[in-house]
Amino acid sequence: MLDDDELMIRVQQGDSAAFEALVERYQSSLIGFFWHNTRDLQLAEDLAQETLLKVYSQAWDYLPSGRFRGWLFRIARNLLIDDVRRRSHDALVHVVRGRRLPEEEGNPLARVAAEFIPPEASLQGQELMQLIQELLDDIPEDQRMTFVLHHYADLPLGEVAEIMETSPATTKSRLRLAREKLAEKLRVRGVQGVTVS
Repeated sequence: MLDDDELMIRVQQGDSAAFEALVERYQSSLIGFFWHNTRDLQLAEDLAQETLLKVYSQAWDYLPSGRFRGWLFRIARNLLIDDVRRRSHDALVHVVRGRRLPEEEGNPLARVAAEFIPPEASLQGQELMQLIQELLDDIPEDQRMTFVLHHYADLPLGEVAEIMETSPATTKSRLRLAREKLAEKLRVRGVQGVTVS
């Protein structure tokens, strides 16, 4: 299996199969990232597709350095920021809140829920993921974005720091604060035995 840099070198050489491999590898993570931040599945899918198209059109700009995921999610973050700016100026477009989470295997929110909630917790499956999503909405944006990039996209903190354009120390602090706030909010909601890793 080729790594991301090898695939990008092939994309730069015009290999469409290499690009398809990258799409297959990252499309779900991108949709999860955008869905968490927009709560609109259609918009999340559109932004994920737009991100991947930018990867293709800007492939020449990528230098193989083992940091493809960071580069990819920096593009995604910038598109998200642009989209928020566009929507904030258009009073007719509203983010759909409270839409049900897609019931797909490998849902990143399920993985995050499993990390924070022990198996003996009283809440179950979809209900638990819904609760975590609601609680994440109450965390400040910089902390939430750091948390999402680290947990949903599986990015190391160094890459998250690059994407967020901040220092590794600040990134680590934001992640710690997000985890602490989430754990406290779960305790307030009566979910006992919460452990934050």
